[in-house]
Amino acid sequence: MVSGGVTKFAKAHPDMDFRLMVKKAYDQAMDEIPNLTRDQIDGSRISYFSDHFTRQLKAASMVQDYLGLNPKGSIRLEWGGATGGECFQAAYEAVASGRMDTCLAAGFETMSRVATWKGNEFIALASDTNFDFPLGGFYTGYYALMVVRHMYEYLRLTKYAHVKDEREAQRLAIAEGQRIMSWVSVKNHLNATHNPYAQYPKRLTVDDVLKSEMISYPLSREQICTMSDGAATAILCTESMAKRLTDRPVRITGVGTGTDTMRLADRPFGSVPLFPHEKAKDYEHLPYPGVHSFRAGRSAGLEACQMAGITDPIREFDFIELHDAYASSEIQTYEDLGLCKYGEGYDFTLSGAPFLKNIDYGLPVPKAGTIPVNPSGGLIACGHPVGATGLMQAVFAFWQLQGSIRQHFGDPTLQLRNARRGAIHSHAGTGSAVTVSILERGF
Repeated sequence: MVSGGVTKFAKAHPDMDFRLMVKKAYDQAMDEIPNLTRDQIDGSRISYFSDHFTRQLKAASMVQDYLGLNPKGSIRLEWGGATGGECFQAAYEAVASGRMDTCLAAGFETMSRVATWKGNEFIALASDTNFDFPLGGFYTGYYALMVVRHMYEYLRLTKYAHVKDEREAQRLAIAEGQRIMSWVSVKNHLNATHNPYAQYPKRLTVDDVLKSEMISYPLSREQICTMSDGAATAILCTESMAKRLTDRPVRITGVGTGTDTMRLADRPFGSVPLFPHEKAKDYEHLPYPGVHSFRAGRSAGLEACQMAGITDPIREFDFIELHDAYASSEIQTYEDLGLCKYGEGYDFTLSGAPFLKNIDYGLPVPKAGTIPVNPSGGLIACGHPVGATGLMQAVFAFWQLQGSIRQHFGDPTLQLRNARRGAIHSHAGTGSAVTVSILERGF
C-alpha cells in the first residue's frame, strides 16, 4: 500500500453525492504520491453495501466513470459490514496475483438519504429474510442477544456462580458487563477527539454511557455505532512500483477471511480453533461457537496470522483497528483474535491493555499501551458508512505505520511510537463474514 484517502465521516454530506465523496478521497490519495498518474492505475475494486441507500444500481460503475478510469477493469464488492475489508483484500489479490501492478480500492456509503428506521431496515436485510428478519431481527437486537449470552457464559457462570438466585445472578452479570462495555465507549470516543475525520469525538464518563438512551437491552446509545456518509480509498501496488512512488510504503503480509451461518440457530457446536499459544484444555467445557463468539472472526484471524508468521497476536501486533459496531463486539473480538483467552475479554478491558498510554481516560488502566485497539476511535466514534469503513481502517493503519498521523490529523496524540505491525478487522452480519488483514512497515 502506497497511499490512501478518507473523507470526514458524518451524519450527512448533503453537499456531495457518492461520486464526489469518493473523488475527494481519491484526490487525497493521489496528491500524496505525485509520481503516480491516473493512466498507471490498472483497475479498481469498488465497494458499497446497499443499492437501497443510493437508489442506484451499478453505482460502482458511476464511480469508475467519475474518476476517469474507464475503460479499465473494475469489480463491485459487497459483503455486509465487512464490505470495505473485502474490497481491500480484493485489491490486494488483484496485485498479488499479477493481474495488476497498481489497483485502486474505493468504498463509500450514503446512509443519510433515508430515515433512520428505514436505514435500519435496509441493514437488517443482511440477515436471513426468510427467518430472522420476519421475527423483527434488527441488528442491535441480535447483538444484544449475543452479548447477554456472552455475559452469562463468562460472568454469570464464573464471577457470580456463588449467587444461587438465577435472576439475581444474571442481573448482576449484565450490570457488570454493561459497566465494562462502557469502558470501551469511553476509550473510543476519547481517542476520536484527536481524529478530525471522526463523526462523534467526545469525552464521556462510564456513567454518561450507562445513562444514555437504552436502544436494545443491555446496549445503550453510546455503545453503538451510527449510520454515516463517507468514503475512503487505498492504492495498492507491487513492490517494484512502490519503490518508484514512495519511501514509506506499507506491506500487506497476511490476509484472512472467515464465514459462518446466516441464522444464529444453525451454528453447530465444536472445538475451538486454537492459536499456537492456546491449549485445547482451556476450552474443554466451552460450547463453541454458540452465539457468544464469532467463529468467522477466529477463522479469519488464524488464516491471516498464519500467513504473516504470527503466533502470539498480543505480543506481535503494535495496534489493531477492529470492527466495533457495538462495544460488546469489540470485547468479543479481543477473544476471537487471540488477544486474550475466551472468557477473559472483560478482565482484559479492565486491565487497560487496549487503551493508549498517553491519554487520560479518567479510568485506572495500569496496562495501557499493551496493544492499543481502535486508536482512531473505531466505528463507535468514527461512524460506519459501511462500504468505506474497512478501507478507513486500512488508511488509518497505513498512516500509523508510516508515522504520518501528525501530518494527517494535525495532532500527534494518536501516533504510536515506532509502530511496525498492525491489523485491520471487518465484520459482517451476526459474525457471518469477517476479514482480517495484517499490515507492516515496508522497506
